[in-house]
Amino acid sequence: MTTPLVYVNGKRYDLPPDKAGCTLLHFLRESGYTAAKLGCGEGGCGACTVMVSSVEPDGKLYHRSINACLCPLYAVEGMHVVTAEGIGNPRDGLHPVQERLSKAHGSQCGFCTPGFVMSMYSLLRSKAEPPSEEEIEENLAGNLCRCTGYRPILDAFKAFAKADPAAYSEEALAASKAGTAQAPKKNGANGTKNGNGKNGSSKGVCPTTGQPCDCGEAAPAAAAVVVQSASQHKGQCCGPLAPAKGRQSVEPIFPPELRKRAVAELEICGDSCSWYRPLTLERLLQLKKEFPHAKLVIGNTEVGIEMKFKDMKYPVLVGTTHVPELNQLEVSEDGLVIGASVTLTKLLEACKELSAALPAHQGSTLRAVAEQLRWFAGPPIRNAAGLGGNICTASPISDLNPVWMAAGAQFTVAGEGTGERTIAAKDFFLGYRKVDMQPHEVLVRVSRAEAMVLRGWLRCLGYRKVDMLPHEVLVRVFVPFTRRYEYVKEFKQAHRRDDDIAIVNAGMRLAMAQDEQGQWVIGEAAIAYGGVAPLTIMAPKTVAALVGQPLNGDTLKAGLAAVEEDVQISPNAPGGMVEFRRSLAASFLFKGLLFAAQQLEADAPDSFQLPFPESYRSGVVCGVSVSVVAVALAAPAVRPYERPPSKGLQYFSGVPQDDVVGQSYRHMSADLQVCGEAQYVDDIKLPPGSLHGALILSTKPHAKLVSVDKAPALAMEGVRGVYTAEDIPGHNDIGVAIYDEELFATEVVTCVGQPIGIVVADTQQQAQAAAKAVAVQYEDLPAVLDIDDAIAANSYIEGWGHSLGCGDVDACFSSSNTLTLEGEVKMGGQEHFYLEPNASIVIPQENDEILSYSSTQCLDKHHRYICHVLGIPQHKVVCKVKRLGGGFGGKETRAAFINAACAIPAYLLRKPVRLVLDRDEDMAITGQRHAFAAKYKGHAFVAVKYQVGYTQEGKLLALDMDLYCNAGNSLDLSYSIMDRALLHCDVTYRIPAVRAQGHICKTNLPSHTAFRGFGGPQTVCKVLAICWGLSLRPSQPLYRAHPGMMVGEQIIERIARAVGKPVEEVKLLNMYEDGNTTPFGQVLEGCQARACWQTVMASADYEPRKAAVQRYNAGSRYRKRGIAVVPTKFGISFTTKFLNQAGALVHIYTDGTVLVTHGGVEMGQGLHTKVCQVVAHDLGIPLDQVFISESATDKVPNASPTAASASSDMYGAAAADACAQLNTRLAPYREKQRDAGFQEVVKAAYMDRVDLCAHGFYATPDVTGFGGNYPFNYFCYGAAAAEVELDTLTGDFQVLRADVCMDVGKSLNPAIDIGQVEGGFVQGMGWSCIEELAWGDKEHKWVRPGMLFTRGPGTYKIPTANDIPVDFRVTLLHNAPNHRTPMVHSSKAVGEPPFFLGTSVFFALKEACYAARSDAGLEGWFRMDSPCTPERLRMACADDFTKPFAPADLVPKISC
Repeated sequence: MTTPLVYVNGKRYDLPPDKAGCTLLHFLRESGYTAAKLGCGEGGCGACTVMVSSVEPDGKLYHRSINACLCPLYAVEGMHVVTAEGIGNPRDGLHPVQERLSKAHGSQCGFCTPGFVMSMYSLLRSKAEPPSEEEIEENLAGNLCRCTGYRPILDAFKAFAKADPAAYSEEALAASKAGTAQAPKKNGANGTKNGNGKNGSSKGVCPTTGQPCDCGEAAPAAAAVVVQSASQHKGQCCGPLAPAKGRQSVEPIFPPELRKRAVAELEICGDSCSWYRPLTLERLLQLKKEFPHAKLVIGNTEVGIEMKFKDMKYPVLVGTTHVPELNQLEVSEDGLVIGASVTLTKLLEACKELSAALPAHQGSTLRAVAEQLRWFAGPPIRNAAGLGGNICTASPISDLNPVWMAAGAQFTVAGEGTGERTIAAKDFFLGYRKVDMQPHEVLVRVSRAEAMVLRGWLRCLGYRKVDMLPHEVLVRVFVPFTRRYEYVKEFKQAHRRDDDIAIVNAGMRLAMAQDEQGQWVIGEAAIAYGGVAPLTIMAPKTVAALVGQPLNGDTLKAGLAAVEEDVQISPNAPGGMVEFRRSLAASFLFKGLLFAAQQLEADAPDSFQLPFPESYRSGVVCGVSVSVVAVALAAPAVRPYERPPSKGLQYFSGVPQDDVVGQSYRHMSADLQVCGEAQYVDDIKLPPGSLHGALILSTKPHAKLVSVDKAPALAMEGVRGVYTAEDIPGHNDIGVAIYDEELFATEVVTCVGQPIGIVVADTQQQAQAAAKAVAVQYEDLPAVLDIDDAIAANSYIEGWGHSLGCGDVDACFSSSNTLTLEGEVKMGGQEHFYLEPNASIVIPQENDEILSYSSTQCLDKHHRYICHVLGIPQHKVVCKVKRLGGGFGGKETRAAFINAACAIPAYLLRKPVRLVLDRDEDMAITGQRHAFAAKYKGHAFVAVKYQVGYTQEGKLLALDMDLYCNAGNSLDLSYSIMDRALLHCDVTYRIPAVRAQGHICKTNLPSHTAFRGFGGPQTVCKVLAICWGLSLRPSQPLYRAHPGMMVGEQIIERIARAVGKPVEEVKLLNMYEDGNTTPFGQVLEGCQARACWQTVMASADYEPRKAAVQRYNAGSRYRKRGIAVVPTKFGISFTTKFLNQAGALVHIYTDGTVLVTHGGVEMGQGLHTKVCQVVAHDLGIPLDQVFISESATDKVPNASPTAASASSDMYGAAAADACAQLNTRLAPYREKQRDAGFQEVVKAAYMDRVDLCAHGFYATPDVTGFGGNYPFNYFCYGAAAAEVELDTLTGDFQVLRADVCMDVGKSLNPAIDIGQVEGGFVQGMGWSCIEELAWGDKEHKWVRPGMLFTRGPGTYKIPTANDIPVDFRVTLLHNAPNHRTPMVHSSKAVGEPPFFLGTSVFFALKEACYAARSDAGLEGWFRMDSPCTPERLRMACADDFTKPFAPADLVPKISC
């Protein structure tokens, strides 16, 4: 038998036996290829993306990207796998894809970067011609980034797009220059833009090359603003791709052995799982008869999920990659025949090509399938997943099954001894995950009409509940061509457009015919819905109401009434959102009828005219029009979903070329990150004999621990120990401010996911299996699961809720001139979703010494925890970190207990132990952004009892409020988060009288923790509410508001509507000015709030665009636009005074190079790069002579967390202090050798026995911490304007443009600062508009109590590249130095301040909803909680389609 093999980056590997359940990613990482990362394990983040190449039957090479975390190892047998390490590296030369991404500042934390590189590389290798910009953006749908905001990544890769000659015409260049010349005029030193101050050129800087280009307008050299264009003119104005430095990278060629090697059948038996790969349909049917319950797989995109996350055991797996009959794509006269193993990518390509080649009327189904597949998962999934698996999993939310059912597709199944049988798609699905197939049968093919033969892979032909027997296999699908006047349309609505599963989807087929009087009527109809029942359903009553009826309002009305009967969903049905789902079914019917009417109008213009108002044309986003007439009629309101290629402009101040500080240097690890050589904790190679850990976690939110039986786990293979509280050598109590947590639970568990112990074994898989085998018995106790529960149970962490106040609140509210408002709002939480899950390695050394590597923002906390639980002194423990794959506050404190748990078995067994959390585990146990509630709330959810007092002109008078935050089961940082929430209750507005009290609620959820903004964003919202004299008194109605700033902005908006003024006018009326005093007594010095506001209002052309939005809305009924502008103010410093200190160590070596170590942690924010720039500037040397290797407690002890956006200030200043000491020591030698270089000066000092090492220290001056009148060193300011377009029938939206102005002082590194602004904006937009946590609480009874339902990318959606603003413009406020930070060159912090500006999208969407409600006769303010997901947006746009299912003031459920 042929030895199974695979090539990786040109190197041959014989595949090991008994690895049928092993993934390609596991094999790669065990083999030392660590560029592919384990980010989620479900193919949802793209961090594991690799390219796989294989020889097609016709001898051609086929290249495709896949998710290595799902791909079975044996599925790539006989293929070539290429990872990011294989295409280039810094030493031998970067590949152009890697180089461009690095130069364009497209890598921050770097964990996701190799995945992006391989997606782009695979696209280039798979296409004969350069891709278009649209193809590039769509190709990245399967890759997530939490840091950059995507814009620099897209800019980098568009350098590889095919050129559009029209973009480089003289007219286009002139128009571009004219268009970009207006934005920054109010921001420049002399009212104009500048070119690149870095090199004296009057040109802009191209993001893909870093070189001058004509993207911007030439301007006088004296100006001080640099324009950095996006992708415009990227090719011709910037020149060709520049070669990489050093040797050019050499891509691995396809191995000659694989070209010559004959494909062989595989039969690899294992103890727990066996793998078969048949080469004929006959052999496949034999295997299916022999193993009726075998799983047929290729992409493993379903079976892999079941095996990893549902603990499903499948003893036999059969790969159908090489069965010819299952890979056919053939055209008949009547339709297209599709083999069951054809990949979704090949099906998509075939549908596009065939629909273009066929007569237009025949391709309606093909266009519907292509459009549905366009938004099905990401390209790596589609490249592996097969049609048969997609069908046979019988998912009730399958995107394609409703189309097959509506289009009249037929499925052919076959089984050994029973032959073939054909089943109509509408009869195939029998129940939840159940189809009409026998166990021995196989789905062979699906039929439809297309002119090409393709081969592909199968996703997974497992069956759930379909009409098939265990031995049967789906062979093919037949899809008939549509006839003239027959129209097929697909629909889908998800939480997010890109790479998301449907909430509701549908397929509709309407065949029009003329009756005896010549009137057009619906001759035939078929309507199928997914996401509204346990299986995809037909809508027979709706069809009956339509057939024989004309396309008009009466028919629509009858159809809608029938939909109510066809689509019935119980109130607590899994998935929730009942009113929304039923409303979508009605909306889809309207869209389907409107689509058919518009198509018929184009096909029969002489005999049919659209029976609906012209403004209804916006109600359907249609497929491809069947004629030129249809295109004309459809434009512009009725059109396919289109997103033009994204673009962006960046404006920032230039500095002379010889200045190190102020230059846009790349992230110092960028080259390592783009090639996958940057090392993270899970990449560290372990010493021989190392063990792997897995936590034993509580499954109850609140219960007594009756017993913990370790025996089942200890009896398992490979297990080396199970440790609980009784085994801890030191102390079991841990905590941040107080010891109110247990490392391992002893008597009571207080949340789902609380650690009870840890298992260690030889492999991670063994450890995880053993942890689940530990038998834990519980006795349930009452659980408090949200803020309302906590208030009712009086469950608080006493003594930690502070207060602040100023002015006479009571006098204000007693005045007859004060107007008041009341209301209620809620805000959901947010998952950090750092791409690198928490990981720790603990290595015992001699004499009870411990070395620890962990992914943490706070080494000092890990240092203290390990010493405390082991009972050893701190001088025997060293904690290190080189870099994090993202943090955002989530790794400040909640990573420490993971490291401490890992230390227990390492210490007791004296063996190294690695503990890496899976994505779902990390999300479930490490906490999220806080919820705030009751009288006012911060983080996750806010509830506020309040009255708003304001004058007739909208002037804020007073605020009286109580803030409640959901702390979870321990204090953690909730007290500091509450303090910052209180300190930001004013947002950017002056409130003469304030009385605010914080309350910290204790609940039975995992302890919530720090997140970018740290309570400020939530508080700002509440501030707005208060501005007008908000009174939060127990006797008054409960107002649930968005946390912090969000609540404040909501209140301002409501007040503006109450007084009948534009909200922008009311905001400006109340906005702070320089010299104003905050409610906590701090005088504002250098206040730039109004400067940022005015800059954005001017650069965004706000007023003209607002008028244009109103004109658009007047002519469009079901598509609306909105525009809004939001300011921000954010205080910089820890509100706990002692944390405002920092240390740094600077070594100068005799060759003139410098090594810096400081207490901060690099997590993508560019901290190390900025500190190196400060050191290089202060020592007067080039940047490449300065290096930072890692952060470690044996170099800089007692370091404060890398948090509060203050790290560049503090650690930069500490390094500057060390440099000042060194410069003093070197001064005499510089004086003696005026012409000598730095190396010569250093050598002279060394020979004279001068100490060339210095420790620097910095303590932030003047700050008082919370309770004093100077809690912040300074404030950062900003403003953003956003414009959106909303489909009011579905809640689908896109951001058309965003303009941001951010005050960063005198920037240390404009490129890094802009990256932080863009990333923060997109993350803030996600928080307020997309990302939603769902807990098992009273609002989600279909989720187990206390369990987090949204614990992976499959259910929790962060923004993708498709969600960012199409036009993204960022300005760094010019000429705004910060006098409070002289040691870091008058710069300001930038990490957290931009976050809240992303809520400008939320408020723009709300404006669009106002326009929709006005058309429906609904006037006045309405409540909309955040995040404003499609559900909330659709239900806010109440109309006749939602009326049967929900009142106009419905407030959808939310976990808070």
